[in-house]
Amino acid sequence: MKILAFETSCDDTAVAVVEDGNAVLSSVRMTQAEHSNYGGVVPEIAARLHSENWETTLKKALKESSCTIKDIDYIACTQGPGLQTSLLTGTTAASFLSLLHQKPLIPVHHVYGHICANFLERNLDKIKFPALVLTVSGGHTQMHLWLSSTDIQLLGTTLDDAAGEAFDKVAKMLGLGYPGGPLVSKYGEKGDRRSIELPKIYLKKDSLDFSFSGLKASVYRLLETRSEEVDEAFISNVCASFEYTVGKIFEKKVERVLDRFPEIKQVHFTGGVSANTYLKGVLTTLCSKNNCEFLTPKNIEYSTDNAAMIGAAAFQLVKNNPKIAKIQHIDAQSRLNLGEFLDHHREAVKN
Repeated sequence: MKILAFETSCDDTAVAVVEDGNAVLSSVRMTQAEHSNYGGVVPEIAARLHSENWETTLKKALKESSCTIKDIDYIACTQGPGLQTSLLTGTTAASFLSLLHQKPLIPVHHVYGHICANFLERNLDKIKFPALVLTVSGGHTQMHLWLSSTDIQLLGTTLDDAAGEAFDKVAKMLGLGYPGGPLVSKYGEKGDRRSIELPKIYLKKDSLDFSFSGLKASVYRLLETRSEEVDEAFISNVCASFEYTVGKIFEKKVERVLDRFPEIKQVHFTGGVSANTYLKGVLTTLCSKNNCEFLTPKNIEYSTDNAAMIGAAAFQLVKNNPKIAKIQHIDAQSRLNLGEFLDHHREAVKN
């Protein structure tokens, strides 16, 4: 089964061809460097560039997969959440191709795509349930209990800034540029992780939710009150201490879940921040202590926003319920809730 997938939820135009839910025949992504001038994504610019890039990206993905549109069994695209104007490019392109070529279209939730990224380039039976999934991307920091391919329960979410947003904002405060995650990680490697005490916000006892606004604000106050020159050594120490603090928060939250659900077989770390080497090391050590297998996407490309993960997710959805794929037009939904999306899917299975 070959699925042609689109992902345009933010600032990357991505198209992929995925076979049988795990084999990546092609995965093409066009990044938008223009946003680095503004320290963050400008929705109007992102939408314009998506509209300019999607056709070229599509042609390249089909060429690299050695497929034509006739070889495609299903089309899939991110329906939400994300930037409405960016999502519209993907949903419109996918809907157009569905109607033009009479190919069934599968809408996919962006976070579910990240969750399914660990299927890519792995045998599908390597994913063991129940699993804990920590998804940390630009706008999302969530933990889910993954009971089966399409049965996912939300355990905790961020109450304010997501961790990825905090990485970007700290990088901006330090004058490092955008996107901030890789830059904070690069400087953090040279710093002393215990040099600066930053608040570890665990919230109330046993809470599985997250909060990063206080941590971000602490870095801001640190910079505002510093009288000495902000040199590279200081920047490295800030980045290292920030990563250390985020790592301690993730460690505490995952420990709480493992204590509450001892039947969990695997811990999955997905989303753009799962590319962070230091944080992967923290969670690897934690899982080893708890005799629990730790998985991250096989390729760093599958951690960040990409279309291959949307193809993997679409495969799981259509395998569970072929009726979900229709020749149709779908609308973008910028605030699409994962629980409601999967509930709708399960209702469709019953009917």
